Amino acid sequence: MRGRRGDRMTINIQEHMAINVCPGPIRPIRQISDYFPRRGPGPEGGGRGSGEAPAHLAPLALAPPAALLGATTPEDGAEVDSYDSDDTTALGTLEFDLLYDQASCTLHCSILRAKGLKPMDFNGLADPYVKLHLLPGACKANKLKTKTQRNTLNPVWNEDLTYSGITDDDITHKVLRISVCDEDKLSHNEFIGEIRVPLRRLKPSQKKHFNICLERQVPLASPSSMSAALRGISCYLRELEQAEQGPGLLEERGRILLSLSYSSQRQGLLVGIVRCAHLAAMDVNGYSDPYVKTYLRPDVDKKSKHKTCVKKKTLNPEFNEEFFYEMELSALATKTLEVTVWDYDIGKSNDFIGGVSLGPGTRGEAQKHWSECLQQPDTALERWHTLTSELPAAAGALPSACVRQ
Repeated sequence: MRGRRGDRMTINIQEHMAINVCPGPIRPIRQISDYFPRRGPGPEGGGRGSGEAPAHLAPLALAPPAALLGATTPEDGAEVDSYDSDDTTALGTLEFDLLYDQASCTLHCSILRAKGLKPMDFNGLADPYVKLHLLPGACKANKLKTKTQRNTLNPVWNEDLTYSGITDDDITHKVLRISVCDEDKLSHNEFIGEIRVPLRRLKPSQKKHFNICLERQVPLASPSSMSAALRGISCYLRELEQAEQGPGLLEERGRILLSLSYSSQRQGLLVGIVRCAHLAAMDVNGYSDPYVKTYLRPDVDKKSKHKTCVKKKTLNPEFNEEFFYEMELSALATKTLEVTVWDYDIGKSNDFIGGVSLGPGTRGEAQKHWSECLQQPDTALERWHTLTSELPAAAGALPSACVRQ
């Protein structure tokens, strides 16, 4: 029944109770047409007035885009990358900055804030935190995480998370996955939404600002859902691809940051084991207990072995240890430095994680680092190197290369 003008509308008790028991504030539902101005009468469209929006839509339709989206102004020199991020998105929006420092091989991720996250708890709120992963790559080796903000749908983190050992090749091929989750103490943490940013969109030493709507998790095809024929074809194609690439294809096992310096005063080579990043997991808990060994080959007297301490349960260990090899510069030009990373196991053989050789017979960055060290005495040169699954020939020839040492 329609009421007359001036009469007070009444609602029944069922509707009253339904409104009161709903958690959270009640907001009017916007229509998609509210975001577009109404056209006036004319050859291109009918409507009301002379191309002006109706009075009840004028503030929304005529407002600037920044006011509609609620976007913040980034810092001077920062590039903006934002999508439609109004307060009515289903999962919410996330604001963050990315900066690739080419000189230090680091990727800086500044997680700023989120808005309008999806309620995940009974109180209509959430306990959100942010996780970062570099894809493709091992989850635990590449995982970074912010602190948890309690009972809020508009959290502010302002946290800086840093990836080390990031090369230009990583920027070309890898994707940064940023996921927002709700922490639950009594059950499993719940997924809210995610964003995937190809790192090739970044420019060296230029901060890029993002304000993007969260998306639902992309489901991956389960091997059990594939037919036996599809599984067989995929295995065949994988083996065929490896065969075409040849036997020289090596599996990447992580990165290591080495410092080399020839001391004219001490007449010897100073080798610094700074840190490792994104190591392969060798234990059942998804981590490793890594340590590093170095040899200077050929080693006739077998006195060139040095070993760092063991770092427990980590895939990104920091060692900051130095080893010294007393030797003339001329003799060092014929030597090869072998660096291997191992996983320490109690009561059984240690596992080989990866290695790299630096010397006159090597290629690429390893050979370049070695040559610069000999050409620039008394200068400490740091450089990241990729660890591969290839065991150095000298180490592989040992009768007990993989036993506890």
